[in-house]
Amino acid sequence: MPRFAQLVMGPAGSGKSTYCSTMVQHCEALNRSVQVVNLDPAAEHFDYHVMADIRELIEVDDVMEDDSLRFGPNGGLVFCMEYFTSNFDWLEECLGHVEDDYILFDCPGQIELYTHLPVMKQLVEQLQQWEFRVCGVFLVDSQFMVESFKFISGAMAALSAMISLEIPQVNVMTKMDLLSKKAKAEIEKYLDPDMYSTLEDSTGLLKSKQFKKLTKAICGLIDDYSMVRFLPLDRSDEESITIVLQHIDFAIQYGEDLEFKEPKENEENKPSAFDEFFQERVDE
Repeated sequence: MPRFAQLVMGPAGSGKSTYCSTMVQHCEALNRSVQVVNLDPAAEHFDYHVMADIRELIEVDDVMEDDSLRFGPNGGLVFCMEYFTSNFDWLEECLGHVEDDYILFDCPGQIELYTHLPVMKQLVEQLQQWEFRVCGVFLVDSQFMVESFKFISGAMAALSAMISLEIPQVNVMTKMDLLSKKAKAEIEKYLDPDMYSTLEDSTGLLKSKQFKKLTKAICGLIDDYSMVRFLPLDRSDEESITIVLQHIDFAIQYGEDLEFKEPKENEENKPSAFDEFFQERVDE
């Protein structure tokens, strides 16, 4: 039987560890077994049990204190991840060979790991060799995405990870519960964005004709191929958590031997999950 994995990715501070904690608690309430593997060698603490912790293999602090290496924080983390890829046997031993595993990999926040370095791609290929069905979960802080230029930047980061890893990917806007009502209403247009409208909203801020042309080309690429879309995640709302988990499960066909239902938003004669999510908050 296949095994299942989520690669929880995103910039530093996007809420990756909080996401893992939320999913663990949610799945426990559903009597689903979910394990977490910490792959951040610079992590300090988390409020859930981990089945494997990369800090048992190597830590950033140890690398930075090594006089023969003399790495800073970023260089030290990259060194740790490269060392990790040469020691996949450690991870294999930690994971064991239990069938039907469902594991969340809490990944580091350095964006270069998902763009031009092969580290995460090598991890994906190794997991696939171990018969894991892998889904990328790219998190972006919703508080960062309330402006059009910041949204375009976040969308490009998510797109870069998707192209680099070549696996199904679900993009999530986290910390929705921390937004004001005004910000929630403003951010709704970015969940399933019309990139050309986003560009029009920002044309007054672009003074250079060259940057206008470049930004238009980027927006056109994303919009024409429907490459990037985001799901809202409010950790205080069980339905919001359920919708995100359904999309991920559907992407990796978790429980395909059972009667599997497509995500709620695709069910006939029902309003969009996005509409329900925001209508509830407007009514508050």
